[in-house]
Amino acid sequence: IDEIEALSSIYGEDWCVVDEDEKIYCIKINDCLDQPKWTLCLQVILPPGYPAAEPPIYQLNAPWLRGQDYTELANSLEEIYIQNLGESILYLWVEKIREVLIEKAQSSGPEPDIKKTREEVDEDNGDDFVLDCQPIHEDPVKMLNYITSGSQEVDEELPPIHHGNPITDRRSTFQAHLAPVVTPRQVKRVLEKLYENKKIASATHNIYAYRVYCEDKQTFLQDCEDDGETAAGGRLLHLMQILNVHNVLVVVSRWYGGILLGPDRFKHINNCARNVLVE
Repeated sequence: IDEIEALSSIYGEDWCVVDEDEKIYCIKINDCLDQPKWTLCLQVILPPGYPAAEPPIYQLNAPWLRGQDYTELANSLEEIYIQNLGESILYLWVEKIREVLIEKAQSSGPEPDIKKTREEVDEDNGDDFVLDCQPIHEDPVKMLNYITSGSQEVDEELPPIHHGNPITDRRSTFQAHLAPVVTPRQVKRVLEKLYENKKIASATHNIYAYRVYCEDKQTFLQDCEDDGETAAGGRLLHLMQILNVHNVLVVVSRWYGGILLGPDRFKHINNCARNVLVE
């Protein structure tokens, strides 16, 4: 608790609580320049045995972080953990990541190509980080048409759709919808069915994420859509990864009521999704 309070005061708006009960946190880290070029989000889950017996479970999120860069940074973090067994290490991790970003900014390497969209513009810039799931700048159903066009046309059965209980806060309403899916084409069919509902189609955002387990390859086919709410799709997908759910599509509709909610909107999106998954 002391460590969390200290980190919250040190990093201010760059520190974000994703889920207090599950001890899931995000820290936005940049290269310290007036106009940062290199930014990364460290997402951590603190297990019950942390720090005495268990390391944090972490994910490094940045569109440019791939391959060798990812491996080297992950190795550095694990080395810090081994050198400081039983101690609080989040501050050391954050500063190590910042050191790497500063080195990148000072080198002659090209600037990362990061594109962001944001429909709800508010003062909560510290919460505006990019996760590894990039927003799709097209109609979600059209994009899935493109994704599935290469596969053989099959008249996939429309799965049953379950609608969760809505959450309302300051005139904004959030409602989650869930359907079991085993192919991207089923995802497309469910989305088309949902958008036939005029109320859902008129929502300010329809954020979704899905995870399908491919038995033959023993891998996950997964994707997400922000629908104008930057980083919301990535957070929703990450929640599904943490809960280890698969063969499911979750859509969260948000009707904006005219009052900015700041980071509370992400809490409501995740709570809606969690509730409908539990149901």
